[in-house]
Amino acid sequence: MATPSNYSKWLLLALILGLSASSLGLRQKRQDDEGEGDGNEDQSIDELCKDRPPDEYFRLTTSGDCRDVVRCDKVGENLKTRLAGVRCPNGLAFDIERQTCDWKTHVKNCKELDKPRKVLPILKTDEPICPEGKLSCGNGECIEKELFCNDKPDCKDESDENACSVESDPNRAPDCDQTQCVLPDCFCSADGTRIPGNIEPNQVPQMITITFNGAINVDNTDLYDEIFNGQRQNPNGCQIRGTFFMSHKYSNYASVQDLHRRGHEIAMFSLTHKDEPKYWTGGSYDDWLAEMAGGRLIVERFANITDGSIIGVRAPYLRVGGNKQFEMMADQYFVYDASITAPLGRVPIWPYTLYFRMPHKCNGNAQNCPSRSHPIWEMVMNELDRRDDPTFDESLPGCHFVDSCSNIQTGEQFARLLRHNFNRHFSTNRAPLGLHFHASWLKSKKEFKEELIKFIEEMLDRNDVYFVTMLQVIQWMQNPTELTSLRDFQEWKEKCDVKGQPYCSLPNPCPLTTRELPGQTIRLFTCMECPNNYPWILDPTGDGFSAK
Repeated sequence: MATPSNYSKWLLLALILGLSASSLGLRQKRQDDEGEGDGNEDQSIDELCKDRPPDEYFRLTTSGDCRDVVRCDKVGENLKTRLAGVRCPNGLAFDIERQTCDWKTHVKNCKELDKPRKVLPILKTDEPICPEGKLSCGNGECIEKELFCNDKPDCKDESDENACSVESDPNRAPDCDQTQCVLPDCFCSADGTRIPGNIEPNQVPQMITITFNGAINVDNTDLYDEIFNGQRQNPNGCQIRGTFFMSHKYSNYASVQDLHRRGHEIAMFSLTHKDEPKYWTGGSYDDWLAEMAGGRLIVERFANITDGSIIGVRAPYLRVGGNKQFEMMADQYFVYDASITAPLGRVPIWPYTLYFRMPHKCNGNAQNCPSRSHPIWEMVMNELDRRDDPTFDESLPGCHFVDSCSNIQTGEQFARLLRHNFNRHFSTNRAPLGLHFHASWLKSKKEFKEELIKFIEEMLDRNDVYFVTMLQVIQWMQNPTELTSLRDFQEWKEKCDVKGQPYCSLPNPCPLTTRELPGQTIRLFTCMECPNNYPWILDPTGDGFSAK
């Protein structure tokens, strides 16, 4: 059975296996083998496929074992429509809503033939059908434009909440306007590739961000100490730094406190890291508030971080939470998000602010990208090119985390990946190169860690490459400075020296419980005083459980 960490990859593999199955041999009119029909027998393929997207899978019958689905496919010179079949492997069933194979016990829609059709508003017509300032619901009812996509159905048919993507939201952010979007507060470009300050590429520092996701504890602090050993310096004489998107459970707050003291950036990866993708994608304002602002409260208190420097967010599983996530971030003074991925392209994309529309497609992981204007920086994750030889190999989909590049199995392949992608950024617009990891992957093979360290040291022999935090990238973009003047760039010099209290060598190992996690006793390592309860979603300070 697949482990939770490999679960999503395993499901994808299962679906790929299913897709390799031959067509189910469906005729123009389908007859149920057992003589029991579902009303589809008399429908022709053309009728079945009318107005149906070619990538949508649906059932022809609800009898059977829930493994078989079809999609509409056009073949031949005359583009004749046929039904191409997919069968999930044994033990799995096809989830119509999520459009993937899953464990049979997880699939609750085996009695549904296809995805429910949502009524769409009537937004584009030759002649206006509503008074100025109003738009038409799917049933022809006219309501105020501002009421569309506000997470509250106002049309009687609820169609005002059914066309709310980055492209379709009637109240979406406008396209980039460089006369209105001016640094240091705003940065945008039509395709996302413009260099801030219009500096010539050969005068732009190649910034590289190394980030880690998850709990910080004894399982990975030795790795962090080895990579960031205090001896490796950027060309300005300051130590290289990383950004740590941390989740709360199992984190050792004495270690977090020391990473922060040494100038690394601590950012939020959530409080619970709940293993329910829909929880994040469809999360309410209050969900995101509790997870990110509540999580920050815990970190600040138990890692003794008092300088207000926790200003970044990354969504678990990169499941972006749409406008609700970004409304919460703005209200709680978070400065940037680092969850949205940009598809692999010839020229990488620079980070941008979300005052104006995103300069690329909403990409990957069932993204629920923000459609409206928000005063938040997006530290976009440019996908990595994982081909062994980009000059020869056929095109492959990119990957956003290094450990999601499934073809990287050896240190030699990892070394090529690092240098290919460095060259891709360096030889074009020098957009920051993001290397995003889970520590367990780097520790899974000694050669991975060795190749990363070799790459860092090779880059530091140059005078135009800097390993910096996410915040330091924003600081440079707000005040674009040419390479020749970068040694004295004040914003980066501020974190140059290690200051603050020395490492706490004997943290309190607080054994704690909470009614929110019944039956669990978890040790909270902190240099601060032990709380009464284990901090969790309803009681982030641990002072006392307050039921809603």
